[in-house]
Amino acid sequence: MDVGFIGLGAMGQPMARNLAKAGHTVTVWNRTRARSEQLLEAGGRVAASPQDACRGDAVFSMLADDAAVESVFFGHEDLLGALGEETIHISSSTISVAFARRLTEAHRAAKHALLAAPVFGRPSAAEAAQLVMAVAGPSEAIARCRPLFDALAKKTVVVGEAPPAANVFKLAGNFLIGAALEALGEAFTLMRKSGMDPRVFYDTMTTTLFAAPVYQGYGSLILEEKYRPAGFTVGLGLKDARLVLAAADIASAPMPLANIIHDHLLTAMAQGRHDDDWSSLARVVAENAGL
Repeated sequence: MDVGFIGLGAMGQPMARNLAKAGHTVTVWNRTRARSEQLLEAGGRVAASPQDACRGDAVFSMLADDAAVESVFFGHEDLLGALGEETIHISSSTISVAFARRLTEAHRAAKHALLAAPVFGRPSAAEAAQLVMAVAGPSEAIARCRPLFDALAKKTVVVGEAPPAANVFKLAGNFLIGAALEALGEAFTLMRKSGMDPRVFYDTMTTTLFAAPVYQGYGSLILEEKYRPAGFTVGLGLKDARLVLAAADIASAPMPLANIIHDHLLTAMAQGRHDDDWSSLARVVAENAGL
């Protein structure tokens, strides 16, 4: 397929590379041109303009937040207006439910197909094409884009025909990860405050009751306090915590644990840890206990 890719950050870069490796024709654009040029060795081509990346079979956007997506698609770049007549926009950005609804309505009005396809996985999973992708949108568009999803993810789940459904799904999933970080931080703090080494506890729990990648991977980071380099920063975690709470407001769904996660990430930000991995919220838990 002829596919464009907008946004080559820590996740977008390996995703675009894997699309090229799978044999798709990939045209990339990033505000920092040097990141686009890194795709040349994988067989990608650098777009002369962002509009040039929006005229194939599909175009991915993997941007940081609502503001970045709005700037590119509704701002002076006006990529919504630049989309080819048959080009499917695949939005993989983690954005608010409210903005997802606006994006959906704008595409409907312009008669362009939109798929929301946010992903679960750290950059290492993106590099290994082992992401989990939640997709929502018109079924015909999803079927057309299956080869693209297969090049990126070990599992693709269709969660609905309205694109914002995938954004709710993504935010709920990120909330669960944040809840695991909070739980790990509190459990390890209890062990340490009780005069015990949490390592045996970690080894036991992550090979029995909680033998899951989130507990294993993040538990190891928290145990060793390896918060740099970050796979997902405190700043991005706080952004997603805010989006979860905003989605909860829209749905009238109280989420008290989400507020705790938000406040611990905000504390980490206030302490200058913006670029630490978001698992460092466990450090806030430990410090609150006097460790």
